[in-house]
Amino acid sequence: MSLAAQRKARQSPDAVALADERTALSWAELDLLINRAANGVSGAMADKPGRIGVFAPNSAETVIAYLAGLHAGVSPVPISFHLTPGEVAYILQDGEVGMLFVGPETAEVGLAAARQAGVETVIGWRCPPMDGLTPWEAWLAGASPDEPRTDRTPQPFLHYTSGTTGRPKGAETPPTMFPRTPTLVEFFDAMRVQAEAQPAGPGLAVGPLYHTGPLGSVRQLAGGKPLVVLERFDAERVLEAIQRHGVSTTVMVPTHFQRLLALPPETRARFDVSSLRTVAHTGAACPPDVKRQMIDWFGPVLLEAYGGTEAGTTNMITSEDWLRKPGSVGKTVAPFELVVVDDDDRPLGVGEVGRLYFRDTSGRGVIYHNDPEKTRAAHLQPGVFTLGEIGYVDEDGYVFITDRVSDMIVSGGVNIYPAEIEQVLIQHPDVADVAVIGVPNPVMGEDVKALVIPSDATQPPSSEALTAFCREHLAGFKCPRSFDLVDDLGRNAMGKVNKRALRRPYWPTDRTIGG
Repeated sequence: MSLAAQRKARQSPDAVALADERTALSWAELDLLINRAANGVSGAMADKPGRIGVFAPNSAETVIAYLAGLHAGVSPVPISFHLTPGEVAYILQDGEVGMLFVGPETAEVGLAAARQAGVETVIGWRCPPMDGLTPWEAWLAGASPDEPRTDRTPQPFLHYTSGTTGRPKGAETPPTMFPRTPTLVEFFDAMRVQAEAQPAGPGLAVGPLYHTGPLGSVRQLAGGKPLVVLERFDAERVLEAIQRHGVSTTVMVPTHFQRLLALPPETRARFDVSSLRTVAHTGAACPPDVKRQMIDWFGPVLLEAYGGTEAGTTNMITSEDWLRKPGSVGKTVAPFELVVVDDDDRPLGVGEVGRLYFRDTSGRGVIYHNDPEKTRAAHLQPGVFTLGEIGYVDEDGYVFITDRVSDMIVSGGVNIYPAEIEQVLIQHPDVADVAVIGVPNPVMGEDVKALVIPSDATQPPSSEALTAFCREHLAGFKCPRSFDLVDDLGRNAMGKVNKRALRRPYWPTDRTIGG
């Protein structure tokens, strides 16, 4: 057999494979748990098409739930644990989720969402008894410990991000990150090759596993690379975990760097981070001074990846190259080729600023689940897609991002789309019109701000009332951090708003995105 846990269980049965802040599992223990969980998923999904949803903070159980889906040949759907019941229910329905995993922090919301979406099977770990909830331990105990079938076809994750039209959009993990193979044996062998190409030593997941970056560590674990999982990011605990476990790789976002750098010098000096070999960072632009400080501290181990959930990594740059080309997101990597065009779709040359497109030489491009219109809109021509940003390429082939075409806000590495928030706020009886924009935040990159035209200027709604209204319908991270009352949003004859013009007064330079 080529499944990594089984191979590792034979080679080093007592070595730690997976650890969180509560437990540490050996390869032998993990192998047995994967067998039971995968067989449990197979049994529950045998008579129904669809996927499994994972709606829980980071934990060993969360990782095992993802691995269960992979080993059962069932597509996992990562779901942000910040979402409301209505937001989760939409994802369950759109993603055709047939069973849902929850933790104690998400059980009530998950059960409410499952009832709305008609999902009958909800499995929860470390939860008090609840109607409709099957305890994780009992579910595992009732599943077979035998090796699961390996002749199934592996199914990629289905990731959801907030939608530009107010609803989340799904995208499968692209082939560059999730190889399309006929059988699980071949898939896990490909994961083994990828894991063995990584530096020796465990990986560390510090960001939420519903994000594609940290979630890559789960596939590396499936390939045989040990994994340490922290429930949430705490700067000092991250450093302690790096030192205690001899962590070699991790994925962070610039906000994590800023929180690490904010620690007192004497605290930082207490921890040995010399085991680190690769610290990938993604999700948002990193302020140059922050990146220089991190390279000075951690060494030249930072590896910046630019791309998107729907495409994977399109550009990459090492620490050494970034120090020569500060601000660049690196050269475009295979199978992609950079295409820069003007507003009339005409190709531009070196140093000319335009819309950035990428030609996928495999011909796939990007595909949005159940949304052919969004898929078409992302393409200049078949296989040539955009991630919605503006920039240029220099004479050496290094790409620089200067602005964003879309209205998307990136806060702490999380994509937030204004349309979803605007559709909620416009329902407030005291709001006549609204536009949501991103404004600078020195730590998070951007904050969400709402520009509101009140229905009655003599009795405008308070920020507290608008915040409370948002929180009834939206996850907390989507709710505006500030509200400005305005007389006009500058809508044109077609009702459109120039978001870049609305953002400009709040930014210190012509650049109107974080970083």
